[in-house]
Amino acid sequence: MKQIQWGFIGCGEVTERKSGPAFSIIEGSNVAAVMSRSSEKARSYAERHNIPKWYTDAQSLINDPEVNAIYIATPPSSHATYAIMAMRAGKPVYVEKPLAASYVDCQRVMRVSKETGVPCFVAYYRRELPYFNKVKELLQKEAIGKVINVQIRFSVPPRDLDYNSTHLPWRVQRDIAGGGYFYDLAPHQLDLLQELFGPIVYVSGFQANRGKLYQTEDTVSAAFAFQDGMPGSGSWCFVGHESARTDQIELIGEKGRLCFSVFTYSPIVLQTSHGKEEIVIANPKHVQLPLIEKVVKHLQGITTCDCDCVSATSVNWVMDRILGKI
Repeated sequence: MKQIQWGFIGCGEVTERKSGPAFSIIEGSNVAAVMSRSSEKARSYAERHNIPKWYTDAQSLINDPEVNAIYIATPPSSHATYAIMAMRAGKPVYVEKPLAASYVDCQRVMRVSKETGVPCFVAYYRRELPYFNKVKELLQKEAIGKVINVQIRFSVPPRDLDYNSTHLPWRVQRDIAGGGYFYDLAPHQLDLLQELFGPIVYVSGFQANRGKLYQTEDTVSAAFAFQDGMPGSGSWCFVGHESARTDQIELIGEKGRLCFSVFTYSPIVLQTSHGKEEIVIANPKHVQLPLIEKVVKHLQGITTCDCDCVSATSVNWVMDRILGKI
């Protein structure tokens, strides 16, 4: 492919700033059509973003001869269905994370990608952001020596919407999201760690619903180990007090410690015998831009992008093991 003509399935909040504009900024890439089940939403999005076509049916968009690649930006429960439809039609796919609402559905997507030879990429865009590239650089330079332990700590208070029992956010509805906020946010953390240290091969976890605001888990603890035997642990709370608000991954090494956030992009903290250093790294306005550019170049045959359904399936395996789904 020389010119990538994208069709969007879904046009929600994530497409407005994080991802959508990036598809038209990249050389050799353009948005040809958008789809939403709501005609009003699809038409409005197309008009505001200068997209020539809009649809209310996913198959019609996929069949459009002017569309040769598909971006899926719907809730996770429909990711596998749309991805498989697109790949069966011979059209590469870029899917929002997590790849699907379960490890089993991820396996279906991976199997069809292999059968058809059509690539399926997943939006673990933090892999390509300057902030996390700096973390990789520090590890490659052995700034803290050999890493011997990994700890994830995450806590936030409930959102206002979480108190509305009649109109709960889809992110806490298991049949749509695959789980609660853990299933929405933890994938980025777990994918990053596997990008840095290789696959997690052992994992166990415990989940609880402590706040009773919705039926899915709101508090999660886990222990895991990577292929080389390095242990790690994680703690997630989505109903914590404001005073406990935390977004941190801590890497403990033989020569020091390295701390960074995943969602707030607070200064990276490097602490060794030489002292403590805080490193500020800015990210692009449209945070998915670097990964989308890599995907486009892959489809153009210029480079290779391995942020695909294979590595993404591993993330869902870890999460489903933590939640006791498998």
